[in-house]
Amino acid sequence: MQFGTDPFNAPTGSDRLTSPKYLVILAFIVLIAVAAIARQGIVAGIGLIVLPFLLLFLYKLYTRPATGLYTALILGFVLLGAGRYLPEGTQVGIVMDVVLGLTYVALFLNRFYDKVDWKPVKKDVTLLAFIWFGYSLLQFFNPEVQSRAAWLAGIRGISVYMVMIIPLALLFINNRRRLDQFFTIWGVLSVLASIKGIIQVTIGPDPFEQLWLNTDNGLTHIIFGNLRAFSFMSDAGQFGANQAYSAVVATIVAFASRNNGRKIFFFMVALLGFIGMFLSGTRGAISIPLTGFFLYFVLRKNIYVMVSGVVLLALVFIFFKFTFVAQDNQFVRRMRSAFNPNDPSLQVRLANQKRLSTYLATRPFGGGIGHAGVKAKAYMPDSFLSNIATDSWYVLIWAEQGIVGLILHLFILFYIIIKASVIIMFRIRDPELRIKMAALAAGMMGVMVASYGNAVLGTMPTSLLIYTSMALMLNSKQFDLETVKP
Repeated sequence: MQFGTDPFNAPTGSDRLTSPKYLVILAFIVLIAVAAIARQGIVAGIGLIVLPFLLLFLYKLYTRPATGLYTALILGFVLLGAGRYLPEGTQVGIVMDVVLGLTYVALFLNRFYDKVDWKPVKKDVTLLAFIWFGYSLLQFFNPEVQSRAAWLAGIRGISVYMVMIIPLALLFINNRRRLDQFFTIWGVLSVLASIKGIIQVTIGPDPFEQLWLNTDNGLTHIIFGNLRAFSFMSDAGQFGANQAYSAVVATIVAFASRNNGRKIFFFMVALLGFIGMFLSGTRGAISIPLTGFFLYFVLRKNIYVMVSGVVLLALVFIFFKFTFVAQDNQFVRRMRSAFNPNDPSLQVRLANQKRLSTYLATRPFGGGIGHAGVKAKAYMPDSFLSNIATDSWYVLIWAEQGIVGLILHLFILFYIIIKASVIIMFRIRDPELRIKMAALAAGMMGVMVASYGNAVLGTMPTSLLIYTSMALMLNSKQFDLETVKP
C-alpha cells in the first residue's frame, strides 16, 4: 500500500460489483441458475453450488497433483457409504476412478515441459502391482467369464486401484514431512469414522441409514436387536477391521512421535479406533491387533519388548478364549465368539469352501473376476458362484481367479511384508523412522490375517491405505537418507 493511502477508503474487489458491466454478468449468472433449477430441480441447484468448489479442486490438482492422492484417501473413507444418500443404483465408485485418472492427467500437464521423473516409481513394488494388474487383465479372456460388465466392475477393486495408487504414493509421499502428513490425514479420518460409529450406536442411525438397514442389510447389522456400527463406510465388517488397523498403526506411531502433541493425538486415534472395532461387532477384526502387535514386537529386535509383548497378547487371548469376563457386554460377547472353533458362522464358511473346492478343481484360473459372491448377483443372479458367500478375501480371489491367481496374490503380499520386515530390522538407521515403518508393516500383517475371515484387504478405505503402505515401506531408503544427512 502506498504511503498516505486511506486503508478504509481504498477500493476493494467487492466495489467492482457496482460497475454496470459486472452487475450484468452477475444477473446473467443468477438467471442461468434460476432457469437450471426450474428445469432440472434441486439436483441442478446442488450442482451449481458444487461447481465453484469443483473448479477450485481442479486448479489445486493442476498446481499440486499430490492433492489427487490425498483426495483419493479421503474418498476411500466416505465414498461407499455415500451411496446410502443417493438414488439406488448410483455408481459412486466412478468418482474414485475419475479422481485418480485426473491426478495422472494433472501430473502430466503440471510437468509438461520438464517431463515427469519416473525414477522414484521404478521399484519392485511397482513391478509387482503391474504383474497383478496384467494377470487381472488376462482374466478378460477366461473362458468361464459370463459377464464382461462384472469383470469390469470387479477389476477396479482387485487390481486397478493398486496399480494407480502405488506410483502416486512413491512420487508424492517422498519425504519425512509428507510421511507425517499421511499419518495425520489417516488419523483424522479414523477419528471421524469412530465418532460417527459412536453416534450410530448411542443416538441411532440417521433416516438414510435407517432406510439402508430396512433392507437385507439389517440382517447382518442388527444382531438380537443390537446395532453393529458401520460409520460412513460400506458395512460393519469394513468399519471394524479398518478401525482396528488404524488403531494398531496409531498406537505404534504414537510411541515413535517425539512431539507431545502428536503423541497425544495418535493415542487418541488408537483409543477411538479400538472403540470403533468393538462397536462394529466384527469378530475377525480382533486378529488385527493380535497379529499386528506380535509382528511389531519381533521387528523391535529387543528381547525384553518381545517377551513383554507376547505375554500381553497371550493374556488378551486367554481373556477371550478361556474366560467369561464381561460376557454380559454384547460387543465383548461377539468378539469372544471369534475364538470358538464350533461357531455356526465358521462352519457355514468351511462348508462353502468345500463346495468351491469341488467346483474349482477343474478351473485353475477361477470363474472370472466379478463373478463370485453376493455382488455378482446383479450380473448373474442364477450362477453357481454368485449364490455362494465368499466372505474371505482369499476365498474371493480363489473363486474368481483360481489357484493360480491365489498363489500369485499371496506371493506378492508375503514378498512385500517379508522384504519390508528385513528393511526395518536391518537397513533403516533412524530409530523414529524404523518404528513408523514397523507400524505400517504391523498394520498390513494384521489386515492380511483378518482378510481370511472378511474381504477386508480389497475394500476401501483399507485397500487404499494398504497400497500406500506397500509403497512407503519399500521406499524406506528414501526417508532414511533424508534423516541421516549431516
